[in-house]
Amino acid sequence: MYSCSDLRKGLKILLDGEPHVIAGFDFTKPGKGQALYKCKLRNMVTGSLFDRTYRSGESFEPASLEERSMQYLYKDESGYVFMDQKNYEQTILDENVLGDDKYFLIDNMDVEVLMFGERGIGITLPNFVNLRVTISDPWVKGDTAAGNSKPATVETGYTLSVPPFVEEGTLIQIDTRTGEYSTRVKE
Repeated sequence: MYSCSDLRKGLKILLDGEPHVIAGFDFTKPGKGQALYKCKLRNMVTGSLFDRTYRSGESFEPASLEERSMQYLYKDESGYVFMDQKNYEQTILDENVLGDDKYFLIDNMDVEVLMFGERGIGITLPNFVNLRVTISDPWVKGDTAAGNSKPATVETGYTLSVPPFVEEGTLIQIDTRTGEYSTRVKE
């Protein structure tokens, strides 16, 4: 069990039977009365964000979450299918659970799937992925009006800003933490 003094940003607790992560935290000690712990909580299943205030003396149950190494297989009408690499069981994650992470999934990619019981509630991607540019405007030498970047779309449908020298068919590396262009990949 956690007490109020254990609360901090990033701590995962169980509220109303669902896992929540503390997205923001503020401690206030008024002149009189009990200390106040103001928390901004994010429901890890639905993604909803809300505020709660706790007083010292309250306790919290830790959320039992587990990360499993899985391989992304494919997407179909039921969702995104991942396979546990130890027992070959398949887990299907909904598009809403993945959010923008879906744009960085490549077939047979190894990821960590965050499990709450037997339900997948999120993934941890590798820091960098290599994706091929499918749509990008051509760059004309000497074109300084366009600036130092231009939009490009990669094979998964994700659109980002790239340097002017990146053309269609170029393999680029993308930082999955920021969603930004990292470098051009030599083939």
